[in-house]
Amino acid sequence: MTARQLQDYPAIAVRPETLDGQLDFKVLFGRSGPVEIEIGSGKGTFLLNQARAFEKTCFLGIEWANKYYRYAVDRLGRWGLQNVRLIRTDAAEFLAEHVPDESVEGFHLYFPDPWPKKRHHKRRFFCTENLAQMARCLKPDGWINIATDHQDYFDQMQQVARQAVQAGQVRIIPFKRPVGAGQGEQVGTNYERKYRKEGRPTYTLALQKQ
Repeated sequence: MTARQLQDYPAIAVRPETLDGQLDFKVLFGRSGPVEIEIGSGKGTFLLNQARAFEKTCFLGIEWANKYYRYAVDRLGRWGLQNVRLIRTDAAEFLAEHVPDESVEGFHLYFPDPWPKKRHHKRRFFCTENLAQMARCLKPDGWINIATDHQDYFDQMQQVARQAVQAGQVRIIPFKRPVGAGQGEQVGTNYERKYRKEGRPTYTLALQKQ
């Protein structure tokens, strides 16, 4: 059986090479509204469910893996969603170079690559520098929603968060379950469903800008 050909949807796919300086989200989405960014969109399960439920919110997904990015563009494009954009780029560089101060309502970081080998820990996205960058991008009282199945990475996340709390950058708040989360789920992504079958727990953390 031949696999279905993935389609490109220019209205959804943002080309990194077209970006110059900081983004104007109103121009990017062709409308005004609160902006939420998902870092590591995978196959787009979260974006699909959330964008359908909150039509007035603008969702931007960032994904580095080309196969997942292309799948998500095709999937979201076929639904004809007007409030979603996707970009394939390095998330840390994108935030630093293209996202204005106090322009984002919330960040979603679900099951990021844990880089389990100790020598690779420096590649983990959630670190002191990137948390400060997200805090800069957030509007006052903006928030960050985080979930992981990896205990060691979660311990690091908590340590980074505690330091940010002590520095007065953020405070810890209750985790907001996305609309796609089913019974017993925290997020409802493909990764979580796979890990639940393997008996792995999901650890959550949520922060709000001070």
